[in-house]
Amino acid sequence: MANEIYGLVAEFDTPGSLLRAAEGLRDFGYKKFETYSPFPIHGMDAAMGLKDSILGWIVFVFGATGLTCGFLLQTWVSVYAYKITVSGKPLFSFQAFVPVCFEVMILFSGLAAVFGMFTLNSLPELYHAMFNHPRFAIASSHGFFVSVEAEDGLYSEVETWQLLEKLGGKHIATVEA
Repeated sequence: MANEIYGLVAEFDTPGSLLRAAEGLRDFGYKKFETYSPFPIHGMDAAMGLKDSILGWIVFVFGATGLTCGFLLQTWVSVYAYKITVSGKPLFSFQAFVPVCFEVMILFSGLAAVFGMFTLNSLPELYHAMFNHPRFAIASSHGFFVSVEAEDGLYSEVETWQLLEKLGGKHIATVEA
């Protein structure tokens, strides 16, 4: 039984060469490729053709939901459930609701950010095919890699290999899944 192929991986010397390789792959039409570096590289999202994340919208919606829930809960409690007049103040004294509304909004936003990030990033991912590449361990210290998945519509082992060489890739290898 032959091992299934994940794709090709190439190593680059500098962050700039990795950025140019990502632009080259994007311009050539590849969609399923990933870059790996020990630190964020400014402009990499644009070079890869990635869209903006929807995480901000998720956090906004959950924050607004938390704010609304906190406000409605306090309104219901003070106006309907426990009608207690304190110092002659009206039952609906919304100014006193601000701290609780703020805290519930922050709670909902924080939970949405954490669980939204985990969901959008498909985490936890305990295994990835790139761990099979013998040189991939240096990606966390001083290595710059790009991998092209075999599932990409343009993937052809020979043509993709030649393109990675043309883009300046070194130590190009096939990665098994």
